[in-house]
Amino acid sequence: MKPREVLDSAKQQVTDLTGLPVESVSSLERDGDKNWVVTVETLELERIPNTMDLLGSYEITMSDDGDVVGFHRTRRYHRSAEDGGS
Repeated sequence: MKPREVLDSAKQQVTDLTGLPVESVSSLERDGDKNWVVTVETLELERIPNTMDLLGSYEITMSDDGDVVGFHRTRRYHRSAEDGGS
């Protein structure tokens, strides 16, 4: 798969698995020769003001064929949090 295809597939897979909208892609990298690792940010809970929205960071590992081989949430945080915040 090409990187763009991996990103599109990963975003769709996360939405399908969680039911949450993907807001952005944080990273894309190869894990050896066979797998892609993609990190995406999702909107988990919308609040007012939106700086208090809860976002989730999910890591999805996909084979070169586009199959999901790993999936987990790595972080949950407020939209206003700086990197490393909670």
